[in-house]
Amino acid sequence: MTDSAKRKILVTSALPYANGDIHIGHLLEYIQTDIWVRFQKSRGHDCYYVCADDTHGTPVMLRAQKEGKTPENFIAEQKANHERDFAGALIGFDNFHSTHSAESKELTQGIYLKLKENGHISSKTINQLFDPEKNMFLPDRFVIGTCPKCGSEDQYGDNCDNCGATYNPTDLKNPRSAVSGATPVLKESQHFFFDLKGFEGFLRDWLSSDNHVQPEVQNKMNEWLDDLRQWDISRDAPYFGWEIPNEEGKYFYVWLDAPIGYMASFKNLCDRTDGLNFEDYWNKDSNAEVYHFIGKDIIYFHTLFWPSVLKGAGYRTPSAVWAHGFVTVNGQKMSKSKGTFIKAKTYLEHLNPEYLRYYYAAKLSSKIDDFDLNLEDFAQRVNSDLVGKLVNIASRCAGFITKQFDGKLSTIIAEPTLLNEFMEASDSIAELYEAREFGKAIKQIMALADKANAYIAEKEPWKLVKDDQTKQEAHEVCSLGINMFKVLVTYLTPVLPALAEKTQQFLNLSSMDWSNAQNVLTNYKINKFKPMLQRIEMKTIEKVIEASKEDLAAEADKESTKALSDPIKDEIQFGDFDKIDLRIAKIAKAEHVEGADKLLKLQLDLGEGVLKQVFAGIKSAYNPEDLEGKLTVMVANLAPRKMKFGLSEGMVLAAGPGGSDLWILNPDEGAQAGMRVK
Repeated sequence: MTDSAKRKILVTSALPYANGDIHIGHLLEYIQTDIWVRFQKSRGHDCYYVCADDTHGTPVMLRAQKEGKTPENFIAEQKANHERDFAGALIGFDNFHSTHSAESKELTQGIYLKLKENGHISSKTINQLFDPEKNMFLPDRFVIGTCPKCGSEDQYGDNCDNCGATYNPTDLKNPRSAVSGATPVLKESQHFFFDLKGFEGFLRDWLSSDNHVQPEVQNKMNEWLDDLRQWDISRDAPYFGWEIPNEEGKYFYVWLDAPIGYMASFKNLCDRTDGLNFEDYWNKDSNAEVYHFIGKDIIYFHTLFWPSVLKGAGYRTPSAVWAHGFVTVNGQKMSKSKGTFIKAKTYLEHLNPEYLRYYYAAKLSSKIDDFDLNLEDFAQRVNSDLVGKLVNIASRCAGFITKQFDGKLSTIIAEPTLLNEFMEASDSIAELYEAREFGKAIKQIMALADKANAYIAEKEPWKLVKDDQTKQEAHEVCSLGINMFKVLVTYLTPVLPALAEKTQQFLNLSSMDWSNAQNVLTNYKINKFKPMLQRIEMKTIEKVIEASKEDLAAEADKESTKALSDPIKDEIQFGDFDKIDLRIAKIAKAEHVEGADKLLKLQLDLGEGVLKQVFAGIKSAYNPEDLEGKLTVMVANLAPRKMKFGLSEGMVLAAGPGGSDLWILNPDEGAQAGMRVK
């Protein structure tokens, strides 16, 4: 692909599921996509970036029920949270929509009817796993058991995380319901199937031509092509999603309408944008480009099911599907207990989003390798590259321009050959961005930054400016430094859009588009330099880790107030229970916790002068003044836990369904503080 002509490009990232928060692992994909989109826009192409919340399915339905909300209200809250986090991370969607939308319903039902008309849909009665306790059919992800292929335990009912095998839930060994823990039973139900096997020839051609997928993906998909089968696209009520036309009580499986959400989001944008035509991008004869950025865990759906559905319904297929690996932190899987399972919101409360954008870009390639976020290396890389090299160029030169030369750059470029080297790097850096080799692009840009700093250090303008005979040379050296800084920031604008905006204001530029790198500023007025980036202190990263642990503690407190109808956990032995030291405690003091919606702070007297502080999620049931002097039962030997509001040194036992119906007081009038409960 070349940039000789204006291109029409549509780009998507995988739809975030509406059942959870955005975390730094998710952000890798959206940052990768956003950088590529911003690069294309800076080159002058018509490039649109759309996404949406993936809202349908049993998990969302059950989560909404548990929180006492309608699914519609629940997904609206989640969408607002997701949009907040994406905006904070400087992700520049042209549209962020929802799969629970009019466009999604229209397109999903329309595609299904086209598939049916074209002979790609069939129906049959199947035996499906049914939860006898919850009286519901179990979706694939709500059946857990042993993989029938490799024997790995605790695998979901549709595919194995360990070996990558796909199968039917009924193939699982030792299955159990993830909803109730009960052993499911087989029950007959009529389902609808998409004939994936019928697209084998098309898929073999599509996967092997035109770089539609990465080589690693092509090899993996070729293995799966030998085992294609009919794809069950229906689910039974109760289910949150779109009903299948003319089939009462039958709903589309979420994985059918989820990728259609890309089309729905774009259609919503087209309907609101003059001159933007949906058919120009999705018609089977379209010459526009459509790209999907995804994680490697959903390759199967995006490179087998999705192209086949589009082909069968008469739409164009993707230009390419690009996958990335998983994110680890400090060499290990993200951990809640270690504080490395970091939510986007938590990160953004403490650190500049451009630090993460830069670090991800500096290590990203076009391959599917897993990505390690080493927090110490993260701080060092940002401090060295962005603060010590890049911004340092401007900060070293701008002061002299402002104080000694009335804020105006020189009319002469001190070293034209050096500046030309910076400008001539445009094409090679652009090629690396285009190929998603961001790490190589960053390496080349930082090599230029090193040359700029070496030049300034060699010329020592801080000495030249003191002598009238060399003052003009100082002017020219610093003016060249500012021009080199401008070129570097132009190349980094897709990665660092906020820094680019500050640079644009500093240099009085009309834009920071790619072509701006070729414009030389001479005899040109600039503004006073203001600090652009601050160094990362390790203590700030430690605060992020601690805050992430507090997030976990807050979630645990929330879980502790849930109804007792939650699934029973794994059995424990009597010896495990015997470890728990239950004591009668007198509530010496109870008070509200500022900033906490559900917590009360309790001082519990265990007798003999032993006081323990406990934060309990009982605010909905008790006023603090009503508790003081009363008796309760507490777990006295629970390890202390640091929370946002202070140290919690135990746990109060509570009973009841939650809300105002929550009981913690001990009615035994003969009980005394400190007595052990047996």
